[in-house]
Amino acid sequence: MDRDDNEYIVEIAGLLAASRRPLFITGAGISAASGLPTYRGVGGLYENGVNEEGIPFEEVLSGYMLRTRPELTWREIVRMAHRLAGKAQVNAAHRAIAEVPHAVVLTQNVDGLHLEAGSRHVIEIHGNLRELLCTVCTYRRANDDWQNLPIPPRCPECGAVMRPSAVLFGEALPPAALARLDEELARGFDLVFTIGTTSLFPYIAEPVALAASAGIPTVEINPERTAVSHLVDYRLRGDAAELLPRIVAGARAREG
Repeated sequence: MDRDDNEYIVEIAGLLAASRRPLFITGAGISAASGLPTYRGVGGLYENGVNEEGIPFEEVLSGYMLRTRPELTWREIVRMAHRLAGKAQVNAAHRAIAEVPHAVVLTQNVDGLHLEAGSRHVIEIHGNLRELLCTVCTYRRANDDWQNLPIPPRCPECGAVMRPSAVLFGEALPPAALARLDEELARGFDLVFTIGTTSLFPYIAEPVALAASAGIPTVEINPERTAVSHLVDYRLRGDAAELLPRIVAGARAREG
């Protein structure tokens, strides 16, 4: 890390110390230090864009496939869960954000790690893999046992196929999460972080663009350039699990 980055961290810590409404937008990159691979790119779960049978993962993990061939979708969900088994652990980046009590977290991740770390104001815009829902009735239950899950799992009350509460490709975002995001955006933020996300989705890029246009400080932590890199005031290319604890510790030192 060069001197400019160190200076940036000091400045960002000062902004966070003064902030009363910070927003942390997070993607798969924040969980990299937990051992969780991203979906796309080198080392990702679907580095070549397809599953082991050569089917594009956007097709396999789609709402349409779940409705028409649930066994295929569920086989891939369980296969993915097994590859992640034992690795989904909170890391220093999750814990650092959780130490900011007034922070709002907007996450694309379905691993539930922000909530596990203790963050209180979390919008899981893509849902969560840790809960299963019936596709017909209102039955739902938590799930941590991927080893013994039948493919596809069936609802014990009505016999219909179960599904994860996570959003699949081609499906609408959860109305409750969207409403919550709209409410939080209407209240406004005085500092916006974007961490470990390519920001390709409009609802992920929009808060950054709105903040930038309003003169609100923006910070990006990502090893690579993204769709919003040209908008942010501060861009750090290092590891979020190393940088965020330093930023939060610096902010707390100023507050204390």
